[in-house]
Amino acid sequence: MKALRPKAAAEKRSALYRGHADGRWERIGRGVYLPADAPAMDWDQIEAAARRPEATICLISALAHYDLTDEIPDALSVSIPRGMRAPATEGAIRWHRFDATTFDLGRGQILIQGSSQPIGLYSAERTIVDCFRLRSVVGYEVARDATKEWLGRGGKPAELMSIASLLPRAKAPLLQALEVLA
Repeated sequence: MKALRPKAAAEKRSALYRGHADGRWERIGRGVYLPADAPAMDWDQIEAAARRPEATICLISALAHYDLTDEIPDALSVSIPRGMRAPATEGAIRWHRFDATTFDLGRGQILIQGSSQPIGLYSAERTIVDCFRLRSVVGYEVARDATKEWLGRGGKPAELMSIASLLPRAKAPLLQALEVLA
């Protein structure tokens, strides 16, 4: 089940708004509606995916998805290509802009749990490298601990280094952490 926006509604906008007033549609964000009988799902992810099809879960939110951190994200971290405007949202969403040339590196898609709405998700390797690259945002300790957990699960340092060599400001701090952890 995908979110519905008034522009994309098969029915007229007025019918959608009447359905909302009658309780058939539930407004989860400005201009984003779900059927009232929809199963439980993450509304922040639904809103991000409905507003930007290229929205990709990143940083601490992606680490939490892979169970590589004990941190509880206070907002959903979502990346979009640099140059795109971050949409206004009502949910707890933190928008990040990543370079458009490397945006798709390590990017996959998942279905939002309880819906048929897809959203982008970076691989665990790309997420760890991004956390080192943006360590001033997420904290060096978070990146280091995620790397330690990932290595403990059988991850290969070469996989991290191959991605880090393609992203700016990531290779040196990652190499230092790998030397300490090895």
